[in-house]
Amino acid sequence: MLKRAAQIFKSNHLMRRVIAAINMTVDGYCDHTAIVADDELHNHFSDVLPNGDVILYGRITYQLMEDYWPLLIENPGGVESDDEFARVIDGIPKIVFSSTMKKVKWKSAKLATKSLEEELSDLKKQPGGNILVGSRSLMIRLLNQGLIDEFQLTVHPVIAGGGLALFEKIVHRIELRLKKAKQFASGAVTYYYEPVP
Repeated sequence: MLKRAAQIFKSNHLMRRVIAAINMTVDGYCDHTAIVADDELHNHFSDVLPNGDVILYGRITYQLMEDYWPLLIENPGGVESDDEFARVIDGIPKIVFSSTMKKVKWKSAKLATKSLEEELSDLKKQPGGNILVGSRSLMIRLLNQGLIDEFQLTVHPVIAGGGLALFEKIVHRIELRLKKAKQFASGAVTYYYEPVP
């Protein structure tokens, strides 16, 4: 039933693509402390972000971002790739899904007033660019419902041995088709996948 609903949803909303992008270790963990975000990685995401015009975040990821990047807008750190990423991400509207937060501090962010599925449906009906998903919890929820159009996995050459598992709550088998891959000097590789219908 969920699969059929997802097919109907996707057939009715073909304009804006939902793109999920995340960093992870070789052994499948997505704890941001397990990887090194170097200049090349920040430059990569500075190029990815302008392809969308809204980012969907869960509370935990959003608060990590809110506590750091807006400060670089006010006081640039002098590292060109960091300062550029801060500028780019600051300019993109963000919708935050949380049952506990009462307000957000980032000027370009707002709290969701509807469920993830309702907000996404509304966004898909509006003209615009890609809808980016930047939180593990939201990615899992949308993957389980067949609502991700493209999945960008940046796999870092690190075995963390533990942490926050990216795919621990997937409820059914999901096959992916590799579109392309991009390798970084660090040994990290971004794999661009599309779910197979």
